[in-house]
Amino acid sequence: MTQSVEKLQHVRVLNANILSITQEDLLRSLQEGVLITPNVDHLVKLQHDRGLYDCYQQAEWVVCDSRVLRLLSFLIGRPIRHVVAGSDFFPAYCQFHQHDESCRIFVLGGLDDTAMDAQRNINQRAGRQLVVGACSPSLGFETNREECERIVEMINASGASTVLVGLGCPKQEKWIFDFKKQMPQVKVWMALGATVDFEAGHTRRAPKVWRVLCMEWLHRFLHEPKRLYHRYWMEDMKFFVYLFKQLIGTYKNPFAE
Repeated sequence: MTQSVEKLQHVRVLNANILSITQEDLLRSLQEGVLITPNVDHLVKLQHDRGLYDCYQQAEWVVCDSRVLRLLSFLIGRPIRHVVAGSDFFPAYCQFHQHDESCRIFVLGGLDDTAMDAQRNINQRAGRQLVVGACSPSLGFETNREECERIVEMINASGASTVLVGLGCPKQEKWIFDFKKQMPQVKVWMALGATVDFEAGHTRRAPKVWRVLCMEWLHRFLHEPKRLYHRYWMEDMKFFVYLFKQLIGTYKNPFAE
């Protein structure tokens, strides 16, 4: 039995309304719409990126991806009760729809043959052609209208009903809302970042103990320090300033009308 998204509990963190929903309920309820999974980095970007903020206002499903964010939400008095990490949710979604022939997935994201490797792994696990198409676009493809239109044609030709987009935030969210109207047969869109790399086997997730201790971010940093240093230790630290302002009642949504 599905739930109406309007009836679910929302928690306001800065300028984002985050659903407090279990993974099991989301699996049963997600029949159409756009799924976005914010973490601390996303919420920092939401303070200065109007395009990303507009995507958040349009997305039907905004669920917490981060144990750190959930932990910090207790400070505001209305905690996010559940974490639904995209990299956990997507394989669960595939398993949930393993025998549902109406579910056909297209994978978009990663470099080189990453999406195709993910397609092979998912289909081997499902025992059928659950993933009906895959594409790893070129760097900067989002500024190339011709390549974007080719990807739209690929998705339409595949007959996909669900599209996993793993391009990183905010690129993936903006691409979905820029082009989704050209693919009316797609019912479910998922903006899930590094999930494509995990499914391809090109990147390993942190061991479970790191995740339980809210230290998955540190595990990723130790493996990719050059790429993640500025993000984690410069940009994302701003979140604590914004959250403090929310706690004392001085935070203002920069995009409020």
